[in-house]
Amino acid sequence: MELTYSNQLQGFDPDKRYRNPEHFDKPEAGVTSVIVMGNWPNVVAAYEAVGIEVAVEDCAPVLIVDGDCQLDQAELIGMLRAESDTLRTLIVGLEAGEMERPEAGELAIRLFDALDVIRLQINELADQRNHLAQENERLKAEVNAFKPAEGGEIEVLKAKLDAANVSYRANASKDALEKLVADLPKT
Repeated sequence: MELTYSNQLQGFDPDKRYRNPEHFDKPEAGVTSVIVMGNWPNVVAAYEAVGIEVAVEDCAPVLIVDGDCQLDQAELIGMLRAESDTLRTLIVGLEAGEMERPEAGELAIRLFDALDVIRLQINELADQRNHLAQENERLKAEVNAFKPAEGGEIEVLKAKLDAANVSYRANASKDALEKLVADLPKT
């Protein structure tokens, strides 16, 4: 079987088998000859190492125009790989709990900056939450200062009912307990 390695996007011969050399990791079994379109030395070396005939064909470089910048395909692929590596490094650091600003890579730097803004906003929200929690505790203390001390009175009423073997609900109100105590026989 003849196999063609090319990263072309169109113009495929339906009678041929194609593979994208950017995704090459090892020679395929059953291949008798290989045609490599462009400069892909790792593909050539791998097939030649297993004794497969390899033909290399030069192809016209693809020129990518972005504003004033013109890049050939190999330059663009190199830039994208570098950008990808920088993003991967940032992600690995974030997974480890460390956030260090990348030195290169436009996307990685933009992602870092966006995450840093989010981190600062989360810290600000946490500070606001802590302040509100402190204010809430202060207000609870003020409200409790105005409440009469019923806890002790309720316990005294429950003790009287327990001594008289009178049953009552565990969550009975002070008024209900007072009524039960008032109905106790006087001795």
